[in-house]
Amino acid sequence: MGITGDDGIFAEERKKMIVDFVNRNTKATVNELCERFSVSSATIRNDLRELAEYGLLERTHGGALQKSSVNYELNTIEKEVIRVEQKKAIARAALKYIKEGASIALDAGTTCLEVAKLLAPFRELTVVTHDLNIASCLDNSTDVSVIIAGGQLRKGFHYTIGDLAQNALKDLNVDVAFIAVNGIHCEKGMSTPKFGAGTIKRVLMNNAKQVIVLADRDKINFVSFAKFADLDEADVIITDSGADEVFVENARMKGIKVELA
Repeated sequence: MGITGDDGIFAEERKKMIVDFVNRNTKATVNELCERFSVSSATIRNDLRELAEYGLLERTHGGALQKSSVNYELNTIEKEVIRVEQKKAIARAALKYIKEGASIALDAGTTCLEVAKLLAPFRELTVVTHDLNIASCLDNSTDVSVIIAGGQLRKGFHYTIGDLAQNALKDLNVDVAFIAVNGIHCEKGMSTPKFGAGTIKRVLMNNAKQVIVLADRDKINFVSFAKFADLDEADVIITDSGADEVFVENARMKGIKVELA
């Protein structure tokens, strides 16, 4: 039985749910999507064509595939519509690792941005980041002290990379670093599509007393282009309740604390 028809769900919401379904199952047929969303095949084909044009999935003759190239990365705007509730839940779970008076690093990305949105109650907190959206959020809605690393702006992603950013961060020591990943795998470690982004993550991890990785279920068992750390370099992994159970068990066997938000 389908979730609802065109009368009961907005087109944009349906498209977000289609991307979510394809990412969760790696692929989907037009017939599966018609049944799930109770709409016509013409509607689904139009949705898939539009989503493919935005680069959110790969169109096939009979359906769609997850966008899974190791070099592929959604831009910031595209990321904002994927796994929103899971990212918010992960951010809420991350809050207990932040103490008044501490210094923390927030890596670039939409999940770390969700953490930033929850920092308004803090008064004595220093946040180091290279993400412009995070810095702007903290400046506009909190009283925390913000240190932002300048450098080359990665167009479309709203964060800095390169030697200038690395040099701004390399001597700043923090209590906790919250690190985002594009892929996290028990054997192949943590990875990202761009080497320069991985270098920044490496700097943040090296300068932190505790490393907490924030990764929704879509990042698990995915391997991206540039590895920047082994799995056991994370002290804690916070993911959502739909995370792959085998991955969670294997990570815990490596001595890593895994929280399901």
